[in-house]
Amino acid sequence: MSTLRIPIGPKDHVQGNPETAKIVLVEYGDYQCPYCGHAFPLVKKFVEEYPDDVAFVFRNFPLTDSHEYAMSAAAIAEASGNQGKFWEMHDLIYDNQDLLNEGLLKECVKVLQLDVNKIENDISTSEIQDKIEADFEGGVRSGVNGTPSFFVNDQKWEDYDGTYDCFIDLLS
Repeated sequence: MSTLRIPIGPKDHVQGNPETAKIVLVEYGDYQCPYCGHAFPLVKKFVEEYPDDVAFVFRNFPLTDSHEYAMSAAAIAEASGNQGKFWEMHDLIYDNQDLLNEGLLKECVKVLQLDVNKIENDISTSEIQDKIEADFEGGVRSGVNGTPSFFVNDQKWEDYDGTYDCFIDLLS
């Protein structure tokens, strides 16, 4: 079984408290992956229904050979994080995944009332690209070879079956 090689750190996007949560769920995801799109509402519901028991971390794993807009979406989400709106952008992209293209990403920036010039500047910086690359490399080192890949309390979760019940089973 694979283990999470890169511990959760200050550069990670985290919902909940990983220090006190019973379950720390780390997802390596791709914003254009249909399987990640299917998992998104399940993870969101799980985190919202069990806020004291679950901490959730999202890491970028853009599959650029298969998904034309995966890298752009990851960069926009990361740049939105610089304005305190990573999770809002993360959710907005997944909520509109069927329409994902450059135009949608620009529209998402407007909807969230982000500073467009700052976003455009930030996505071209090495800081954003380095963060995405570090997420991806950490995934590879941890045995990720597709998306979504989940780790539960630092162990690769092989029992994810695309249903909400499999998340609930983690609490038992």
